[in-house]
Amino acid sequence: MTHFGIICPPVSGHINPMAALGRELIQRGHRVTVFQLPDVAAKIITEGLEYRPIGQSDHLIGSLPESITQLGKLSGLAALRFALQAIEKTTNAVCRDAPQAIQAQGIEALLVDQTEPAGATVADYLDLPFVTICCAMNINREPTIPPIFTAWPYQTNPLACLRNQFGYALFDWLTQPVQKVIARYRQQWQLKSYQHYDDSFSRLAQISQQPPAFDFKRKALPKNFYYTGPFRSPSPQMIPFPYEKLTGQPLIYASLGTQQNTKAELFHQIAAACEGLEVQLVISHGGGMDEASIQQLAGSPLVVSYAPQYELLAKAQLTITHAGLNTVLDSLTHGVPLVAIPITYEQPAIASRLQWLNVGEVIPLNQVSIPKLKNKIEQVLTNDIYRQNAAKLKTSIQQAGGVKRAAEIIEQVIDINYSLMDKFYNIPAQAD
Repeated sequence: MTHFGIICPPVSGHINPMAALGRELIQRGHRVTVFQLPDVAAKIITEGLEYRPIGQSDHLIGSLPESITQLGKLSGLAALRFALQAIEKTTNAVCRDAPQAIQAQGIEALLVDQTEPAGATVADYLDLPFVTICCAMNINREPTIPPIFTAWPYQTNPLACLRNQFGYALFDWLTQPVQKVIARYRQQWQLKSYQHYDDSFSRLAQISQQPPAFDFKRKALPKNFYYTGPFRSPSPQMIPFPYEKLTGQPLIYASLGTQQNTKAELFHQIAAACEGLEVQLVISHGGGMDEASIQQLAGSPLVVSYAPQYELLAKAQLTITHAGLNTVLDSLTHGVPLVAIPITYEQPAIASRLQWLNVGEVIPLNQVSIPKLKNKIEQVLTNDIYRQNAAKLKTSIQQAGGVKRAAEIIEQVIDINYSLMDKFYNIPAQAD
């Protein structure tokens, strides 16, 4: 049995897949503890994992929901900059508090989210093996792959590669405050400095919950990189839903995730675009709408704060989404095409892949209108090519192995790591 520690961003889009992976490892006889901010303690425990706090001194109870509310009012680069400021603060908390907490729990190996590079530095400092987990879009760099905060199309010509190079330079400039925190701790702990962002990725294994087919054509991924498909397992946290209110009409599921759910105007545009169509619209607003706003929605959508997304999408004909990776993967797992309205983070890059694979249509946030949205909805619903291509992605997901394959890889590389260490440290001394 191995005692694994998890370090990841303190938001549902990362905690949920990590929790599924953690539960799978627990079922295999391991122990899993998450080191996280106080505001997400209840969620982690409800998901069936052990929890240990970090960041109590500068992340007071209630500060995370307040930050997410502020973030929900932003979009594009403004949202990205705001998020990076928050990441700088959590990066410092991880480096400052996690080593002592990890040692106190007797952690033997770490699972580190790819977008939480402080975790790799902590692992290096404690001399612990770690595996990189890509809960978001993988951010491994290649000349022909556009940066994940852009909607740039996949192109291989020299001009596109130059454009991508500029994008990566911009990303490095934007993330300088985070990199400086990590550099300070690596110097303090006498660790080798990072030359590139990719230096923080594991040399044992890098595991992505993307299926192999949901990416541009990669040519330079390391040999220890694995596409396993989505990390999913039944959550102990049951979400009630009024299934009896489903009418049997073609179901459209609309969600903007848990961080962009305060954009009530966008929900109103979605409802108005679906009005008059022979469909039933289900809106999951994630707590971002009050009752007065819900009553003003056009048509008669079925509106809930939270929905059992994975189960509901099994009944859906179309998903309208902000292009968050988990919602996109849940849709494609069921062969459901999408209409995407990317807002920030890696959502533009995810939407770009949806278009490239022809499994949906995309409307940039600043171009959304009710007529345009209605047109895209009807286009995806009536053209079989989108559903046919989504079915191909469904097959790719089914063949990738999912959370069980991810857990198998983790077990294998950690076992090999400890076997090599035992062999190294138990070499018999040569006689003089």
